Amino acid sequence: MATGWAREGAVQEQIDATVKDAVDRAKSLLPAGESPAHCVECGEAIPQARREALPGVRLCLACQDAADKENGPVAGYNRRGSKDSQLR
Repeated sequence: MATGWAREGAVQEQIDATVKDAVDRAKSLLPAGESPAHCVECGEAIPQARREALPGVRLCLACQDAADKENGPVAGYNRRGSKDSQLR
C-alpha cells in the first residue's frame, strides 16, 4: 500500500492506537465498587437487580439515561490529518 512518507505499518499502528484509546476510555467509564441503594442524583431507590447487574452503579435508570444523553458519543481523533493541511 502506498503510504507516502510514512514507513511500512505506520497506518495500522495509528488505527490500533485509536482503537486502544477508545477501549481505554470505555473501560474508564465503567462503574466499580459497591452500589449505593439510592441514586446519588435524585435519591430514588436503585432496584436490587440493577445493582447486581452493574456493580458500582450510582444512578437510577432515569438519571443514567439523562447522563448518557448529555455526554453523547465521542468523535474519533484523526491522527493523520488531511493531505490538504500538510500542503499548506
